[in-house]
Amino acid sequence: MYILAFDTTASACSVALYKDDVLIADYLQVMDYGQSEVLLPAIQELLKKATINFSDIEVLFVCVGPGSFTGVRSSISAARTLNLASPELTLGGVSVFDAYIQELSPDEVSECNAVIVETKREDFYVQLYDADLQKTTPPQALTYDSIIALLRNKKVSLIGDGVERFLSRPSGLSIHCIKMDAYADINNIIKAGMKQYQNKLLDYPKPLYLRAPDVSAPKA
Repeated sequence: MYILAFDTTASACSVALYKDDVLIADYLQVMDYGQSEVLLPAIQELLKKATINFSDIEVLFVCVGPGSFTGVRSSISAARTLNLASPELTLGGVSVFDAYIQELSPDEVSECNAVIVETKREDFYVQLYDADLQKTTPPQALTYDSIIALLRNKKVSLIGDGVERFLSRPSGLSIHCIKMDAYADINNIIKAGMKQYQNKLLDYPKPLYLRAPDVSAPKA
């Protein structure tokens, strides 16, 4: 079974092509803008390397955010367009929280595991998982103080691109593990997606927006 995954929601454009559980080819370009322009050419290049056609892909996973408003929209639009071109394709959406949490090794997992994602505003996107990596909170946009209140008096592991800013002031938390990855690993998006696929829990890709995009009135 050929599996494709891609993500344009953060500061990179990443794509991976698997056959069953074996990585065939991948692509990563770190970039703040323009991910949508390089996504389809990157997919075409990976298919060329594997000497297969897009119609050979059976499952596609796409990161649904939260993240850049434009990046989330670009990823999901591309996934839905590819599904229209190949109706037999099985499509699944993976949150960046579920992708990040896959990065923790068994010895890094703690009583409470917090995925903290950068919003580039005063708050953070956050979701908590227990020692079995089961969700204990919904995905939320919270202030620093609100997150501290959730984590106080617990042994915690922190992961995500928002961790560095979150820890830029003393937290007083009991920290077991810190991982400050700049973006979710595309291989973990496939790992999270396959867990959903195997458990028959696939979600059709829908944008995970936790707050409205920044907009400004046009200048006169």
